Amino acid sequence: MILLSRAEETVLLAILGLGDNAYGVSILEYIQEKTGVEWSLAQTYDPLKKLVKKGYVLKTKGDPTPERGGRAKSHFRLSGQGRQALIEIRRVQECLWTAVPKGALVR
Repeated sequence: MILLSRAEETVLLAILGLGDNAYGVSILEYIQEKTGVEWSLAQTYDPLKKLVKKGYVLKTKGDPTPERGGRAKSHFRLSGQGRQALIEIRRVQECLWTAVPKGALVR
């Protein structure tokens, strides 16, 4: 079993939450909005590239647009493997959290 890094998990969850509107900047903005933490484009694209390489995310090119100087947006969506990876990391985290003794975080 290969576990996701926290950054990979965060990016996958953003893609899942965005649905058909998942592209680089929208993923970055979604993460910042939901977590309240500032992310850079590199913090978004580095795990995104790894997820595409692993086959967890599928990348497609949209049509070129004048607003982007004729460049096409890359859109992202989860593959079946990506969905399974999220299910697995959630299962592992729930197992770990349920094993923590009650009051262990209280000082």
